[in-house]
Amino acid sequence: MRTLFVDHHADLTRDVGVALGDSGFAVDVVRTLEFASSAFSCASYEILLLEMALPDGDGLAWLKQLRREGHSVPALVLSDVDNREKRIAVFNGGADDFLLKPVCANELIARMRAVLRRSTQMTDPIIVLGNLRFDPIGRQVSVAGHKLNVARRELCILEHLLNRTGRVVPRSLLEGHLYSFNDQVSANALEVGMYRLRRCLSRSGATPRIKTVRGIGYILECE
Repeated sequence: MRTLFVDHHADLTRDVGVALGDSGFAVDVVRTLEFASSAFSCASYEILLLEMALPDGDGLAWLKQLRREGHSVPALVLSDVDNREKRIAVFNGGADDFLLKPVCANELIARMRAVLRRSTQMTDPIIVLGNLRFDPIGRQVSVAGHKLNVARRELCILEHLLNRTGRVVPRSLLEGHLYSFNDQVSANALEVGMYRLRRCLSRSGATPRIKTVRGIGYILECE
């Protein structure tokens, strides 16, 4: 899940960024609203993490502007100030959730996943396709009831394909959601990830298969 994390506290963004990466999020960290606007204009994000008090302005005011422009990307606001008026202002300003600092990474990730489930109207997060079962919360994959160990990057690819089962997923969309600006990505990184994921699924006896749509992208289907 491509995430934009707007916060100027280096220790927080470093620690939380690592935890998010380990949980399958591709995170772009920026420290000002100027850089946030630039990042938002050139990448597609599935969720925003936004500090209210930033060096060059008010994060909530920026979020209000995004909402006025018609952007519906889910947003979770972080603040070290907690009172009733503040929380009301945050939700009225377009936020989907509010979390008080200091932040517990595990709670933050749980809240992010809850926000994403609500935004997609997903009541049961478990995805089942053929004999494959994927739990996006626990980051667990099983085939015919047996746990399957999938590397983090390949797991992210599988999640995106599962969320669009039966539809062609463009290569550009996958690359846009899987990698942050800071990731060191080779020209054939996606092909390598696909090869490893296909090999993993094949060896496990999984019935879903990934097919290449030449010149466009990939599609996950169940035989």
